[in-house]
Amino acid sequence: MPTRAEAIALLTSPGQPFALTEIDEPNRPGGRWRVYEHAPATMADVLRGTAAHGDTDYIVFEGERLTYAEHLNLCAGLAGYLASIGVEAGDRVAVGMRNYPEFAVGFWSAMAMGAVSVPLNAWWTGPEMVYALQDSGAKVLFLDDERYQRLAPHLDELPDVIATIVCRSRAGLPDSVTTWETLCATFPAETSLPDVSIAPDDLASIMYTSGTTGFPKGAMQSHRNHITNIFNSILSGAAGAIAAGVTPAAGDAPPRQQAFFSMFPFFHIGGMSALNLAPATGMRLVTLYKWDLDKAIDALVAEHVTSMAVVPMLYRQILDSARVHELSPDVLGGIASGGAPVPPDLITRTESQFDAKVAPANAYGLTETTSGVVTNAGGDYFAHPDSVGRPVPGADIRIVRPDDGEDQPNGEIGEIWVHGPNVVSGYWNNEAATAASFTDGWFHTGDLGYVGDDGFVYVVDRLKDVVIRGGENVYCAEVEAALFLHPDVADVAVIGLPDQSLGEEVVAVVERRAGSDIDAVDLQRFAAERLARFKVPSTVVFRDKPLPRNATGKILKRDLRDELVAK
Repeated sequence: MPTRAEAIALLTSPGQPFALTEIDEPNRPGGRWRVYEHAPATMADVLRGTAAHGDTDYIVFEGERLTYAEHLNLCAGLAGYLASIGVEAGDRVAVGMRNYPEFAVGFWSAMAMGAVSVPLNAWWTGPEMVYALQDSGAKVLFLDDERYQRLAPHLDELPDVIATIVCRSRAGLPDSVTTWETLCATFPAETSLPDVSIAPDDLASIMYTSGTTGFPKGAMQSHRNHITNIFNSILSGAAGAIAAGVTPAAGDAPPRQQAFFSMFPFFHIGGMSALNLAPATGMRLVTLYKWDLDKAIDALVAEHVTSMAVVPMLYRQILDSARVHELSPDVLGGIASGGAPVPPDLITRTESQFDAKVAPANAYGLTETTSGVVTNAGGDYFAHPDSVGRPVPGADIRIVRPDDGEDQPNGEIGEIWVHGPNVVSGYWNNEAATAASFTDGWFHTGDLGYVGDDGFVYVVDRLKDVVIRGGENVYCAEVEAALFLHPDVADVAVIGLPDQSLGEEVVAVVERRAGSDIDAVDLQRFAAERLARFKVPSTVVFRDKPLPRNATGKILKRDLRDELVAK
């Protein structure tokens, strides 16, 4: 049986479905990209292709169902409306809402007519939304009621906006606002997407970074960026099936529609990846208004979910749940996680609790790389639970010494740089930030890591999260992974705080499991059995409330530092 790497090599060879070909890299003389030869050219092509999925479900949300046929018709109707009010190719259309089915309609219809979709972080305040809308120059707002109410006091600060559409309104709206339900009633019963000319490297979306420090930056994602990510995901699934020996036999009945459960917000690159992958494959995307463990397991069982993607914190809750036995390995074939570092113990627990019948997966990537550029899954992940895997086809990885930009040999730690057709061209309206983060097409991730002799990539920490204690580098993610092995640790973050003698000191902020009486000495002793002495936290702070996180599950370490320094 071929390995996963051998399966990928086979599927990407000439004449195969995922064959690669080289093209000139746009806007960079002499640059070359390896791209999928048989991939659709644009996201509009992907959307048109969903006609083949007919009346099968695209999105299942809290019991509501939106079929592919309904979605395609709504997208055509909305695109026609946008064109009628003067939206042209390249204009920006902002979409701000929870994971409602309407999000998909706004996101896809803008791209399909050659406009640019601008997803808004649903956690943002009114002023934060104003910043992104002013920065992007959005002409149309497509919002849910909650986002509209936050933004309403600031609409006079947005003179470029020519139309505001609000869905799921719970209160009276001014005449200047169009309700989605009213607008839908004006769409023809059957209509078609506009026939517009779109090139693969045209701008498709502007996705703003999470903005944990400073103002968010708008990553400019092309149609090719999104298509590359879609094909990377499909290839990963096909290679995994070959490596697992799963091949349909002649005469087998057509497989049941695959169902994918995701709790990543659609405005996050992980959620957007699922939103894009489903139409390309015909799978059913299942999501919720907000996280609720019992509701999630109910949905996983009721919808016969075959794979899912959640942040590590929620992944842990599922494995800890008394109902985890309801998730049959005969149905649930894979669990993917990301958005934050995945502690290795989650992978070893997956192997033991599901008897290795549920394949874990992880994709390392950022908004600027249009989701995963390094992936680990299945048997490879069980064998290398501390690695994010190998680069996807078409992506190149460099490990660069931060102080002088020199490439590091295998095994040596440096900043991870990424190049390929999945990497965005830069930041919207921000030449300074683009120049600081991109060098000759290579994106500086801000993550520290290394490549092993076997080609597996290991991420050790964020560049800014390294604690320098007495001249020694302490990688917070490594310390966190060790502490997560303790059965009484529910959640943990490791940060550095100023120290007069050592420069910085290692501090662990811990949320204990309910009923636990573990103390700092216990945890320090536990850590000392697994880590060099200089890595052991000198201070352990216990919290009675959850650690602060942003919408994508990343711990807000700056908030923790400010909180502890203020004490």
